[in-house]
Amino acid sequence: MSETAIHLLVGTTKGAFVLDGDADRTRWRVRGPYCDGWPINHVIGDPATGTIWAGGGGDWTGAGVWRSTDTGQTWDLTRLTTGQVDAWTAEDPEFAATIGWTETPVPFGDGFSQVWSLGRTDDRLYAGTKPATLLASDDGGKTWQTVKGLTDHPSAPDWGPGAAGLVLHTIVVDPEDPEKMWVGISAAGVFATEDGGVTWERRNDLADSVASKENSDTAAETDGQTGLCVHHLERAVGDGDPLYQQNHHGVWRSDDGGHSWHNITEGLPSTFGFPLWTHPRDGRTIWTLPLNGDSIGRYPPDAAAAVWRSRDAGETWQAQRTGLPQESCFFTVLRQGMSGDGHDPAGVYFGTNTGSVFASRDEGETWAEIARHLPTVLAVEVLEPGGA
Repeated sequence: MSETAIHLLVGTTKGAFVLDGDADRTRWRVRGPYCDGWPINHVIGDPATGTIWAGGGGDWTGAGVWRSTDTGQTWDLTRLTTGQVDAWTAEDPEFAATIGWTETPVPFGDGFSQVWSLGRTDDRLYAGTKPATLLASDDGGKTWQTVKGLTDHPSAPDWGPGAAGLVLHTIVVDPEDPEKMWVGISAAGVFATEDGGVTWERRNDLADSVASKENSDTAAETDGQTGLCVHHLERAVGDGDPLYQQNHHGVWRSDDGGHSWHNITEGLPSTFGFPLWTHPRDGRTIWTLPLNGDSIGRYPPDAAAAVWRSRDAGETWQAQRTGLPQESCFFTVLRQGMSGDGHDPAGVYFGTNTGSVFASRDEGETWAEIARHLPTVLAVEVLEPGGA
C-alpha cells in the first residue's frame, strides 16, 4: 500500500480501530483493536501533531480516555472512574494477579461510567460523560477537571435521560472563537457557552412545531427551556456558520447560534435518525442518514440504505444510494457514526452497528464498503496528517 494520507478513527464496542487510506482514498488497511478492547464511544485526533484520543469505558472498567502519539500504534490510559473490576480485584488478590490489575487512583471515584464524547480546541480537550458531565483538560488529557458552570446549571436537577441514559454525547467548539461551545445532552437538549464554560444558556427554542411521524409525542414551539431529545449537533463553516441538529423529531437548522431552531425535515423519508455531517467549506451542504423510527426497528426506510444530502441548507434533499445495499438492509448508524474529510471533492464516511464502514470519494454520489465484520461501530472521525 502506498504512503498513508488519511486515517479513519473508528470507535467500537470492542476497542478502537484505525483505517489507513492512500492519497486516492481507494485502498484501506484496518488496524486494531486498540485500547485493550474497551468500548470506545468516540475517537478524535489532532491533525497538526497526529495525537489521537479515545474515550469510553463501561460498568466493568469504569471510564477513561486513551491517548496515542504515534497514530494509534501504542496507547496510554488515563482512568477517570472506578468500575466493577476494582471491587472484584480488591476482594480477590488471586484474580487481580491473574489479570495483572494494580490499584490506580482515579480523580472522580465512581461518579460516571463512560466517556461518550470528545472535543478540542488548540489548547484544551473536552470530554462528555454518562451521566451527563462536561470535563476539561489543559494538558492533553493527562488530568481533568469538571466544568462546573454546566454541572451547576439551574436546570440540571430536571434533566431527564434518553433511551441510553443521561449522556452528554456531542461537543461542538467554534474554531474561530474557542470561548464559544455547544453541547448536546439526551434528553435535556442543547446548551451553549460564550465564555469558555463559565456560564451556560439552554438553547432549545423550536421556532416551528412538528408532529413526529414515528412517535406519538409532539415537538411544539417552546420557550427555549424545554428539553428535547437531541441526537447530534454539527456546526457548519461558511454562509453564516449555521448549526444543525438531528433529534427525535427530525433535522433542524439554527442561523443564530442555537437561539432558535427551524424544522428542515420536509423532503426526508422519516423524522428519526442519529448522524449528521456538514461540508468542510460549504455551510449549506449537509448529509444525514434517516432511519425508520424509534420503535419500529431503527433501520433505513424500506430496508434500503441511503444517505440524504442537501445543498441548500435543508430546503431540499436528495437520496444518494449508489453502492449502498438496497434490499434487506437493517443496520443502524449511530450519532457519532458519520464524518468526512477536507478533500475536493470531500469524502464522506459512515459506520454501522453491523460492523461495516462505507466511504464516498465524491460527496456521496457513489459509495464503497471499505471495512466489514468489525464490532458494532459507535463512532467514525477523520484524521488527515498535517491538516488544519
